[in-house]
Amino acid sequence: MAFTFVAGITPGPNNIMLFASGLNHGVKKSLPHYFGICIGFIFLVAAIGFGLGAIFKQSPLLHQILKIVGAIYLVYLAWKIACASTASSCGDIRYPFTFIEAALFQWVNPKAWVISIGAIATFSIPSNIIGSITAIIIMYFIMGLLTMGIWLTLGSTLQRFLKSEKRKRIFNISMAILLVFSIIPMVVGPVSL
Repeated sequence: MAFTFVAGITPGPNNIMLFASGLNHGVKKSLPHYFGICIGFIFLVAAIGFGLGAIFKQSPLLHQILKIVGAIYLVYLAWKIACASTASSCGDIRYPFTFIEAALFQWVNPKAWVISIGAIATFSIPSNIIGSITAIIIMYFIMGLLTMGIWLTLGSTLQRFLKSEKRKRIFNISMAILLVFSIIPMVVGPVSL
């Protein structure tokens, strides 16, 4: 429980994007994004727990390709967040992620991979693999609802303090920079499977 709470509450791509979505669009419009993260992530944990990790051990190149695609996509999302609420040519985020976009994003989210692999490797019990992985999935789902809800609510709460476009722009650029920094551990060091 403690591991899943800390993994979910610490800043990462999901948290930062949901925080920015709460600020830019409010809680109600961001709910599909919120639920997409929570559901998509547990599918990733299940896939890793029930065999995908073994595939990456057999094919490190596939894992490397996924890391590169994920890093490129996160830089693109950071650019979109930095430009949100401006009329600049870099493209405005006019709507939050849909449920499907948020769920699929988990497959290229480096933090999601790291904490999924970490939990499966650390807390699964070989003599009861199905039961222990199921328990990890349930715990991640419960803590995901809680921690993602905190980030979304915090972002939404900031709406009243960041009413000017200038303040919102500074906030969005800050969130974009944090998102880029969140991929540095993935790019700098390999994730062991």
